[in-house]
Amino acid sequence: MHATSSSPTPLPQPHDEAQTERQIESEIDEYLYIREQRRRILPRAVLVGLLAGAMAVAFRAALAVMDAWRLNLIAWAHQFDFGWIFPLGLGALGMVIAVGLVRIYAPEASGSGIPHLDGVLRRYREMRWRRLLPVKFVGGVVALGSGLALGREGPTVQMGGAVGAAVSEFVHVTARERLTLIAAGAGAGLAAAFNAPLAGFIFVLEELQRDFRRGVFAASLIAAAVADIVARSFSGQLPVFAVPSYPAPPLAALPAFVLLGVVTGLLGVFFNRALIVALDLFAQVPARRVLWVAAALGGAVGLVGWFAPEAGGSGHALTESVLLGQIALGAVPAWFATRFLMTTASYSTGSPGGIFTPLLVLGALIGLGVGQLMHLLLPTVVTQPGAFAVVGMAAYFAAIVRAPLTGVVLILEMTGNYWQLLPLMTACLCAYMVAEHLRDTPIYERLLERELIRSGMPARVEQPMVVEVEVEPESPFEGKLVRDLGLPAGCILVAYRDEHQSQIPTAATRLTAHMRLTAMIAPGADNSLMALREGCEARE
Repeated sequence: MHATSSSPTPLPQPHDEAQTERQIESEIDEYLYIREQRRRILPRAVLVGLLAGAMAVAFRAALAVMDAWRLNLIAWAHQFDFGWIFPLGLGALGMVIAVGLVRIYAPEASGSGIPHLDGVLRRYREMRWRRLLPVKFVGGVVALGSGLALGREGPTVQMGGAVGAAVSEFVHVTARERLTLIAAGAGAGLAAAFNAPLAGFIFVLEELQRDFRRGVFAASLIAAAVADIVARSFSGQLPVFAVPSYPAPPLAALPAFVLLGVVTGLLGVFFNRALIVALDLFAQVPARRVLWVAAALGGAVGLVGWFAPEAGGSGHALTESVLLGQIALGAVPAWFATRFLMTTASYSTGSPGGIFTPLLVLGALIGLGVGQLMHLLLPTVVTQPGAFAVVGMAAYFAAIVRAPLTGVVLILEMTGNYWQLLPLMTACLCAYMVAEHLRDTPIYERLLERELIRSGMPARVEQPMVVEVEVEPESPFEGKLVRDLGLPAGCILVAYRDEHQSQIPTAATRLTAHMRLTAMIAPGADNSLMALREGCEARE
């Protein structure tokens, strides 16, 4: 008999056992850290939600008073032959006051404020909440109350982020927890502005933080829910837009919503580029003439309100008329062109106000126009043109902001038209794909990039900075080892986070898509920030 030979089972090596033990200890430490962080951050998120909700309620109430006063002024002025001078003067005065406040006291309060907030969360910018809050509140009330075609959501989001920064300062949190509270406050501001808690929560994850860590997830959800409860306690439980609940369209109508997505995608790219052109043109105005040009633009926008009062301000009344299908097909292009020019003119000056609501007005007009046209061509398939106005708002938002999930949820919560979920997803996907195919940069990213370039920040770092960037798919850094990145001297990667946990990089660490990098930049490390951003952004 021959003995059967078998290879001996390899014994575990001491090195492997030690490595396994270290990995287990690391995972246990991370679990305990996350649990402790959640225990600390969640009560603070409740406080942020309460304060952001209260701030949003006060801002909305002040705007309601100003809107009512402006409309009463226009109605009173119609008894005079020269009555047009009142809305013209109001628009000019409001623009001058708002722009002057921003330029003198808090330049970061200009525009919607969301690009600045994005820069704060990426650690490119500082949050000076003591200056920002009063300037944004007063400037926003003056600008929107005087009839400028801007929205309240941008100021509410930025002020919510400032509330998060204020809370983090008084309760003494870590730097990462501070950023989490700022993001949670921003989402709470959006939730309170639109009675849309899920949209506020998703906006933080999809647009601002782009991070699904459990701490960010929980803090954002809690702050948005609490802020929404505060807002509903004062404004009621009804959706923001009072529109009928349109029935679910037949599947045969989906190609019409695909067409709507394509149209909104094209016009969304046009809006983004037109807004940047308008900003660049106004930036060329000499400093001594800025207020004069701003007054002229404000007066022109105010004068439109003389002929069509519903066209001024955020355009809420106009949007409801569009959603109810009360605008004739022949009037849609004129309304769209008017609001488009009013929005770009108002925003170009840097006056504090957002573009959320204005772009929803434009999206509703596009949707109603496409819906009415398809109703004429296919009356038995497209029976409710108003439903296209609902879908058009989300599709236009997806094309401009490039946050389709936020757009879908936001419109569902603002209108209560949950039967339109499939058309919403179809049109938003098509609009998103068209904008991406045309290689258009999302508007808030483009505005942040423009702000950084104009401020000269990418060129010179005067003090130590900590920044966070994300490696995008097909970017120059994807697949490279840290040693091969070629970062400038004075720029050091100190941490990275993948889908599992945070780690300290070594020279042999290979960067992968969606990896979040934390870098330390020393004073005088020229072009370090630009090198990081260019290396992590996808190639055109």
